[in-house]
Amino acid sequence: MNPYILAILLFGLGLGTTITFASSHWLLAWMGLEMNTLAIIPLMAQHHHPRAVEATTKYFLTQATAAATLLFASVTNAWLTGQWEIQQITHPLPSTMITLALALKIGLAPLHAWLPEVLQGLDLTTGLILSTWQKLAPFALILQHQPSSSTLLIIWGLTSTLIGGWGGLNQTQLRKILAYSSIAHLGWMILVLQFSPSITLLTLLTYFIMTFSTCLVFKLNESTTINTLATSWAKAPALMALMPLILLSLGGLPPLTGFMPKWLILQELTKQGLAPTATLVSLSALLSLYFYLRLSYAMTLTISPNNLTCSTPWRLPSTQLTYPLAT
Repeated sequence: MNPYILAILLFGLGLGTTITFASSHWLLAWMGLEMNTLAIIPLMAQHHHPRAVEATTKYFLTQATAAATLLFASVTNAWLTGQWEIQQITHPLPSTMITLALALKIGLAPLHAWLPEVLQGLDLTTGLILSTWQKLAPFALILQHQPSSSTLLIIWGLTSTLIGGWGGLNQTQLRKILAYSSIAHLGWMILVLQFSPSITLLTLLTYFIMTFSTCLVFKLNESTTINTLATSWAKAPALMALMPLILLSLGGLPPLTGFMPKWLILQELTKQGLAPTATLVSLSALLSLYFYLRLSYAMTLTISPNNLTCSTPWRLPSTQLTYPLAT
């Protein structure tokens, strides 16, 4: 891609998120979300592969549906209450519709089906932008909006953690595993959103750092499946020795960094009298931890027969036998 076009698209991504961050008016917030979507679509389709074009089309349709629902809900709220302010959503109907639209935008379960399919069709760099930067603007709106129905958020959070854990169990494609990991982490954030936004932001930041590291290592090794991951020791042995720590941290294994936000969320849920919810969500974390352990096992404990021999050239000169021609 032309570097000038790439710079314009990246500037559009940053500007769209900044407009959504700075806006207190629903129309401006919607405009920022649309700029974000339109800026990332050329980045997704830049390789002109049928799989990338399919993923781009799916992403565009889901984001357009969510944006249309969001605009309709904000217009309905302005019609019912005369307010365009983000914090002034008092009617339950527009409030629920806005929450639904934002949940579809970030890929919360049960509105998550597009996310694994879209990520599978992208390269790891664009997938990293989709998993991290594209979540910021909708998440800022969810934080400002503070949906009126707390039960709805708890149900969505539990569903997301369970589906994010179950969905990743039988996957062999690394990008789909990262997608289900994203769904599970979003469930943790949504659970504690109404009780402690600061813990939500801490969880989001921790998830961004760990996902950034994971995607960059996968890109360095050119790994797309668990099988290719198992034979990537020869490319960067020192880095691959540290990689399981990042993966287990994503799974929330103590005493690694990823355990801290999960511990704080469980503590906050228990303080709010939601001990059964905390128990369920902590059990669902074991599902996610299982497939992170699979990846760690594939990288560190599996010595493949074609690991080092394929990457090391054979140093003995080849001897060619010559036979006299038959007369």
